[in-house]
Amino acid sequence: MKSRLTIQERLKDLRKEKDINLEKLEELTGISKSALGSYEANDYKEISHGNLVSLADFYGVSVDYLLCRTENRKLSNVSLAELHLSDDMVELLKSGNINNRLLCEIATNDKFVRLMTDTEIYIDGHATARFRDINESLEEQRLALINQHRHAEGDLYSETLRAGQIGEEDFFCHITHKTWDSILRDIRNAHEHDIDSTPDSSAAKKMALEIQRALSSPGDYLAKMWKVILSMLGIDYDKLTDDEQKVLKKVLAKSPAIKNSPLNFRRKRK
Repeated sequence: MKSRLTIQERLKDLRKEKDINLEKLEELTGISKSALGSYEANDYKEISHGNLVSLADFYGVSVDYLLCRTENRKLSNVSLAELHLSDDMVELLKSGNINNRLLCEIATNDKFVRLMTDTEIYIDGHATARFRDINESLEEQRLALINQHRHAEGDLYSETLRAGQIGEEDFFCHITHKTWDSILRDIRNAHEHDIDSTPDSSAAKKMALEIQRALSSPGDYLAKMWKVILSMLGIDYDKLTDDEQKVLKKVLAKSPAIKNSPLNFRRKRK
């Protein structure tokens, strides 16, 4: 996971969050599709001031956020006093030694508050007395059972009473570890298709993923099929001109496999 995004990546991510293609974005912002595509391309072209403001307003973020000068979409110039951060924490965040974006995703995960609550309970010892009382009660019952029945030591009942005694540290390590694992899985799943994530070596799985993406995207069936084919060649179908897309659709329409596909809703039903 990258610690910083480029302007191109930020614009593309914002568009994906809106679940719209370049054609729809052109319609909503009044900025040409070719210009929008060039802003997201690797060979980035400078955005005019007017278009920059229009995109910031459309996405509901600040211009500084679009330009990757801040990770804050709306808030800016927040006082350090409001954040209650220690000097060491501020220095760590400024150092570049950790991935601040990843730290933000961890802290804003919906399970993080629970993790912090459980951690605070353990550190402050709020439950220590409860664990001690429960364990002492179970141990008293176990010893009483053994005193009454000499052969009870080591049997199912006495060992059950022993097993019921839970160490405070073991309990909280288990609880916090479980929550922590869940947070990490959430973040990993959210970034599994990022360009900087380790690629899957399976071509079949990659093709299946591209097909799934294409079929769930807006557009007609022929357009979706071309998206799959071109994506495997490293070409973004949405960045083609309307004329180029029309030519490709005409070519693909000649395929008997496409004509007879059960997913082709344009074919005539018998």
